[in-house]
Amino acid sequence: MQEIEGQIARVQVKLQELLKRQANLLKENAALQQKLAILQADNSVQEKKIKLLQEQQQIFKAAASKMNEADKKAFDLTINRYIREIDKCISLLSE
Repeated sequence: MQEIEGQIARVQVKLQELLKRQANLLKENAALQQKLAILQADNSVQEKKIKLLQEQQQIFKAAASKMNEADKKAFDLTINRYIREIDKCISLLSE
């Protein structure tokens, strides 16, 4: 009988250790998820900055007339896309 009680006591101790470990892992997981969310937001901001800088670079190249044909086509496509977006906005405002 004492042997069974001893085994039950060991199982209870191990169970308590596992519960403590689970609680620690849940806290760590929550902290890591929060850190991931912050890093993803920062990454999004950085990607927007990169896109803006690339567009500014295209504008500077166009102003300096140092664009090759591929860059000119890409710039024209970007300008045309902006014009279409502006036209859409104007049509929505006029409704």
